Amino acid sequence: MRIFWIISFLLLQGAEAFLMKNAKAKLCLQANPQDGSLLLEDCAPESALQDWAWEGHSLLNRGTRRCLAVAQPDRVQAGPCHTSHASWACSTSLLSPLGSSQGYLVATGKGAALSHSTGLRAQWQDGAERSVCEEEAEAARPFPAALASTHTVGNVSLALGMDQEQLEELLWFFRTEDPSTWNYSVLALSFVTMLLGLLLLAINVVQNRKRKNPMYRAAVQGEEEAELEGKQALMSVQEQYSPAEPQEQERAGEVTVQWKDGTVTSLYSERAEDTL
Repeated sequence: MRIFWIISFLLLQGAEAFLMKNAKAKLCLQANPQDGSLLLEDCAPESALQDWAWEGHSLLNRGTRRCLAVAQPDRVQAGPCHTSHASWACSTSLLSPLGSSQGYLVATGKGAALSHSTGLRAQWQDGAERSVCEEEAEAARPFPAALASTHTVGNVSLALGMDQEQLEELLWFFRTEDPSTWNYSVLALSFVTMLLGLLLLAINVVQNRKRKNPMYRAAVQGEEEAELEGKQALMSVQEQYSPAEPQEQERAGEVTVQWKDGTVTSLYSERAEDTL
């Protein structure tokens, strides 16, 4: 399912719909499906006749499937898309025919036309009051960057029929974050680790030098000898004050014979007395 979402996003890339609201009239550009004429009407985001989308350098109307085109030197209408008259360029947030100096797209009392005016009548915005030229730049961005746009997400979500939870999961999958904080944290941690390693190395070097020093070795040997003497003295004191163990007394075994008359005699005599 996720692969289907990704493929669908790729197919819809560069085709995000938006309103074309004039900054002066506060009305939106709407195409007439009968004759292709352009009108300024109250903005209605649900109307397909007011939905426009960048297709390369052309502005496609979703309701009529026609593009904004130059019909006469100063007149514009919705016409065929695959013509040189349907290509537009942005210059300082103003729309003008690509490769032509006929002027800029401006709002008139009846609709839209071409004029060299650069005031508010020549400024066209989307529903979020961003310039239409920003929509063109957004449509040309790579796929993950376009996916991060809130406006893009709303339109694509409706087109794919996804719920909010699925959309948030897809946004997390293609998330883009500023790695500066993480990079600085890793750099600081690396610096602290390096200082700790240098400190341990210095301590180790000092200890090794002390071990190789004859005076240090003699002092250590003296401490070991003093400790050994102390242990021996302690053992002597313990032996002095410990109770003597009883000595086993050896006795010579005796073999006796009992006669029928009840007399008991020793087969061997008592142990001879110690020689003097």
